[in-house]
Amino acid sequence: MRKWSSATLIAALVAGSVGAGAPVPRAEAAALGVADLPSTDLSRWGVDLDTVTIPELQRLMSDGSLTSSALTTAYLRRIKAIDPKVNAVLRTDPTALRQAAASDARHRRGDTRGPLDGIPVLIKDNINTRGLLTTAGSLALAGSPPDSDAALVTRLRTAGAVILGKTNMSEWADFRADDTTSGWSAVGGQTNNPHVLDRNPCGSSSGSAVAVAASLAQVAIGTETDGSIVCPAGMTGVVGHKPSLGLVSQDGVIPISAEQDTAGPMARNVTDTALTLSALSDRDSSRTGDPVGPHPGFLRGKRIGLWRLPPLGPETDAVMTRSAKKLRAAGAEIVEVTLPYQKRIDELEYPALLSEFHRDIDAYLATRNGPRDLAELIAFNRSHPAERTCFAGQEAFEQALAAPPTTDPEYRAGRAELKKLARRSIDETMAVHRLDAIASPANPPAWTTDCARGDVDFDLAASSTPAAVAGYPSLSVPAGFVNELPVGLTLMGGGHQDARLLSLGAAVEDRLHAWRAPRYLPSVGPSDLR
Repeated sequence: MRKWSSATLIAALVAGSVGAGAPVPRAEAAALGVADLPSTDLSRWGVDLDTVTIPELQRLMSDGSLTSSALTTAYLRRIKAIDPKVNAVLRTDPTALRQAAASDARHRRGDTRGPLDGIPVLIKDNINTRGLLTTAGSLALAGSPPDSDAALVTRLRTAGAVILGKTNMSEWADFRADDTTSGWSAVGGQTNNPHVLDRNPCGSSSGSAVAVAASLAQVAIGTETDGSIVCPAGMTGVVGHKPSLGLVSQDGVIPISAEQDTAGPMARNVTDTALTLSALSDRDSSRTGDPVGPHPGFLRGKRIGLWRLPPLGPETDAVMTRSAKKLRAAGAEIVEVTLPYQKRIDELEYPALLSEFHRDIDAYLATRNGPRDLAELIAFNRSHPAERTCFAGQEAFEQALAAPPTTDPEYRAGRAELKKLARRSIDETMAVHRLDAIASPANPPAWTTDCARGDVDFDLAASSTPAAVAGYPSLSVPAGFVNELPVGLTLMGGGHQDARLLSLGAAVEDRLHAWRAPRYLPSVGPSDLR
């Protein structure tokens, strides 16, 4: 067996253990021949897809009890059975079983590539994947797939992961119109929250979060500019990590802003999240903090700042209060905090993103077949009615087209002030209160999905914005439920402290013990979020 990299071993320490060794989606699933796959009952190996971890799977594959082919087949059959309810998977990769067979051969030779070897992974539809359409949910890019993989997909393949397919997303990562509906795209339709099917999954990594919650893959990859990993993770009751800016390459990822964009892992537990980050990361994880795996008493003496966000409602705040009580019982010190400068940060962020989007999307579109720049993309949407079936507007596109260029002195001053204030809001709060992390609600209970109304008018990015703008890591873990609807707790830390934050997140996850499998309820009773 090859020696695992230091990044992988660091991630294993964070995890606490290392293993031994839409119509379009349905049509493409049929093309793969999923209906003809043999039935695969993993229960004989004691494998429950809802709860099994990557280290447990690797132990079974190392001793020959389980194969990646059997695991991949089980996930493909589950996609066929469950995805019609949630509409999270756009397309499966017709080479998935060949990838799994190659992993099985490596396991037999004792030549595995690390903890992700043979593990099925789903990829968000704004991440270039060779041979698979990559559209950001837009019909404008649905003509042909990209010629090459994004850098992060290359890293996953190098790590031996099985690329299972692509997930739906909020079209253009929720950066097309003023009144959008999260989880909807013209390519994939509407993705549904698996806990209550008429509720929204948040966005823009909607399909990745829902696919993980519904156990349609072991892990999935999402992307975030501000809130697009941590909000859907919280809303669907899974774990989502937004890495420090630059830790994961954005080469080959359809952009909003190079100043804030990052891809990151989503999983049903922190262990799998940390191990996936080690495969995605462009730098040695030993540089991302002092990782210490959770152990009994790990939370004792840890100081966590609780940033309550009253606009998210009393039910959400009650979940935070219960979470704080559990963490205090484990020995953590919980300090109530309010992050400064938020009003000014909110004023500066959107104008900066408009200028950056125009620059970055023009550069990306030049690499693909279809519209060659933002102006042509706007014209495409005007001439294709299918792009307007849920919401008609493209105000963000039009404002970005008219925004000042990123060479403009006023833009540069605004972005510099924005970044400085976001970092100060976290750094000063952590220093004054001597904190190990800052905690806040990731989301309110999910609202009903309604194209006519759009998303409920909450400032959903409020808890995610400081870390997103600062380029600092954040991590959402399940915290509790409100009337069958998950609420997540987001942890924020200092720059490049990803491993430290994941260690703390693993301990918080263990103490809150709030994950539960979805029940796919059609609806729930009245709520102030309806």
